[in-house]
Amino acid sequence: MGKRFDLSDVLSITTGRLVSTRHIDGVYDILGYMTGEAPFTHQLPRFSDECRPHLLRQHPQLVDVTGDEVTTDNWRQWLAAQRVRFGDSLEIDPIPGDDHAARHPIKELVDMVGEDRVIVVQPEP
Repeated sequence: MGKRFDLSDVLSITTGRLVSTRHIDGVYDILGYMTGEAPFTHQLPRFSDECRPHLLRQHPQLVDVTGDEVTTDNWRQWLAAQRVRFGDSLEIDPIPGDDHAARHPIKELVDMVGEDRVIVVQPEP
């Protein structure tokens, strides 16, 4: 049995447009639930890429919803129209473990931007 997520959280992942009514918190929550891992900011694009196909398989009615017409001025109206079509929330299942690449977040960041651009702060004991 899955967990229900607000449609705006789901559409933020499937369309790549931030339309979550909870803003970035909605993105962190759904991606964390689906992968079983709390994403760091730089991991959000990869987690989204891993989760998007699973969301669309679970809810194929969303395949044609691209969000191409969404702007900063009309996103609320666009979202309201999607709620009429699909409801306020959808049940979501986690992705299979084999479909998520668990990586140490600091090592992943170093791979992305280079060791010279990453400063790791260690708290004093």
